Amino acid sequence: MKKTVFQTAGVLLLAATLAACSPLSLVNAVSPKGANQVAQGMRYGAGERHLLDVYWPKADAVNAPVIVFFYGGNWVSGDRKDYAFVGRALAARGFVVVVPDYRLYPQVSYPDFLDDAAQAVAWTERRIGEYGGDPRQVYLMGHSAGAYNAAMVALDGRWLGRYGLQPASLRGWIGLAGPYDFLPVQNRTARPVFRYPNTPADSQPVNHVDAAAPPALLIAANKDDLVNPVRNTGGMAARLRAAGVPVREIYVDGVGHATLVASLSATLHGLAPTLDAVEAFVRSDGGRKTGGGAPDPTPGRAP
Repeated sequence: MKKTVFQTAGVLLLAATLAACSPLSLVNAVSPKGANQVAQGMRYGAGERHLLDVYWPKADAVNAPVIVFFYGGNWVSGDRKDYAFVGRALAARGFVVVVPDYRLYPQVSYPDFLDDAAQAVAWTERRIGEYGGDPRQVYLMGHSAGAYNAAMVALDGRWLGRYGLQPASLRGWIGLAGPYDFLPVQNRTARPVFRYPNTPADSQPVNHVDAAAPPALLIAANKDDLVNPVRNTGGMAARLRAAGVPVREIYVDGVGHATLVASLSATLHGLAPTLDAVEAFVRSDGGRKTGGGAPDPTPGRAP
C-alpha cells in the first residue's frame, strides 16, 4: 500500500514537472528499457534529417502491426531521440514502431514536411518486414503537429501518391491533440510555417476527408490550451463520421496538451488511457474486428 502511494505521488510530481517544462529527456529516463530492440539512424531520404529509428519487441516480431509515430513541436522543433519512450512502450505491447525525423521551419515550410512524412511511410512499407513488421498493417500516429502530419498523409492522397502509394494501403491513423482545422492561423510560431495570411485552404486536414479515408482514433485533453479539442478533434470526428468513416474520439481529464503524449510512456500510462486505447484500436484492426468507430457514449468526457 505504501509503495503504491509513493509511486502515485512520484507520477503526479513528474506530471507537474512535465506540465511546466515538458522535459522529454526525463520521460525517457524513467521509461523502461530492455523490453525492445532498436535500430537507430536508418536513412529514408537524402537529407540531413531524413533519418528514423525502428523499435520492435525483444522477442522478434512476426508480421506484427506497425505504427509510424510523428512527434510534435509546432513544425519548428523536435528530435526522434526524444521520443524513445513512445517506441519502447508500443514495442513492449507487441508492435513494430517507426519514429522519423522530418525537416522543420525555417529550413522548409508547408508542405515540404509532409513530403518527408510520406517518404518515411514509403520506407516503412518497403522495409519494415526486415524488423518483423507487416507492411499490410501500417498505422500512422502523431501528437500535435505530428498528428497533423499523420492526418494529412492519411487523408490527402497527394503525398503518398508521390511514392506510388495511396492512403488505402494504411489500416488506420491515430491523432493525439491534433490541429486539423486552424484557419486563420492563430499560433504566432506556426504562422510563417503556413505562410500566413496566405495559408492555402488545402493545408487543412478537415478539407481532405472522404469516404475512402482509413479509420481513425482521435484523443484529446479536455483542457488543452494550445489546440482547441472541440474545434479540432471534435470537428475532425464529425467530418469523418459524416463521410461514413469509422472513428472513435476520446477526451480525457487530468492531462494537458504536453502531458497527453507523456501518457504514452509505460511509466506514466496511468495519467490517461492513451496507451491502452492505441493498443485496442490497433488490435481491433482499426475497429474492423469489433464493428468499431462509434463515438464515445459520453462525448467530451473520458470513457
